[in-house]
Amino acid sequence: MRFALTAEQNDFAASLRKMAEAAKTPGVVRAWGTGDSAAGRALLGQLAEAGALGLTVSEDNGGFGAGPVELIVACTELGRAAVPGPLVETAAAIPALLQALPDSALAAERLPELAEGAKLGTLALTASAGANAGRAAGAATALDADIADLVLVAEGDRLALGAAGDLVTSVDAARRLFTVTAGETLAEGEGVAAAIDLAFDTAALAAAAQLLGAGRALLDTSVDYVKQRQQFGTPIGRNQAIKHHLANAHIGLEMAQPLLYRAALTLESQADNETRGRDISAAKLSCGEAAYQAARIALQVHGAIGYTAECDLSLWLTKVTALRSAWGTPAQHRARIAAALRAGNVA
Repeated sequence: MRFALTAEQNDFAASLRKMAEAAKTPGVVRAWGTGDSAAGRALLGQLAEAGALGLTVSEDNGGFGAGPVELIVACTELGRAAVPGPLVETAAAIPALLQALPDSALAAERLPELAEGAKLGTLALTASAGANAGRAAGAATALDADIADLVLVAEGDRLALGAAGDLVTSVDAARRLFTVTAGETLAEGEGVAAAIDLAFDTAALAAAAQLLGAGRALLDTSVDYVKQRQQFGTPIGRNQAIKHHLANAHIGLEMAQPLLYRAALTLESQADNETRGRDISAAKLSCGEAAYQAARIALQVHGAIGYTAECDLSLWLTKVTALRSAWGTPAQHRARIAAALRAGNVA
């Protein structure tokens, strides 16, 4: 099977890339990490105008009615630029959750403002929300809950409004995690649990796309650096060992991309939960490991400068480290794949 984007999808990706480059995202990311979200909100507003936040929101709810493929196209570019904010939550998880609820009123009420970028949303899954929660124990946390206009908490088969608590230390300063407590119940029941599972898988897919984009940014940065950095009068990129390292990073990312596309098509086809979970876990795991490999190699070829906070490379290194364990750790996704294999679900 050959996976290839259409001309329109490639044009959409190019427009988002230009928008992020014009915003000079390293400065935006650093400001966001200190709690100054003004530049980030402005950038997110531009991205929303381009349709990035309302892609999977139906036209009836004020969005564009696009599918998972368009979602991963956008998230790959947002990951490449390390755009901060609750993007996965606003553009992927919450639309999937609210539109899958038995009662469509919440989606009609909440999604239009998220799709147009007027508001940001975030979502916390508690340990009681099942294996998909991605958390073993402890208080639920939500990304940017202090500035999000809509904070949701999913607990088992219950969806509630949430309130932000304390800031939690994150390896990525720009991923500002807050504890949240559940308040008013919005929906409850068996159909809600299924919607929460779908929201988790959609978020994991979007995070996988962000990881692929971040990995490509790390590889591109490393290639540019080794062409310029000289040792003994020769660019270090001429060293065969460095070429091999960068080639390995490239191969890892190239191998992960088809799994990401396959997972998006599986989600779009509304396959059964087991097939959906297997394919999305494969995509999250492969994109996360490929991006992590690219991060390690980038750090190695940059030398000590890569460790410094002043070097922009550090923004992508910490982003990959944090995203790799967000929306399910590698061990949790491996477990889902292994369960699917043991059950004979290998088509």
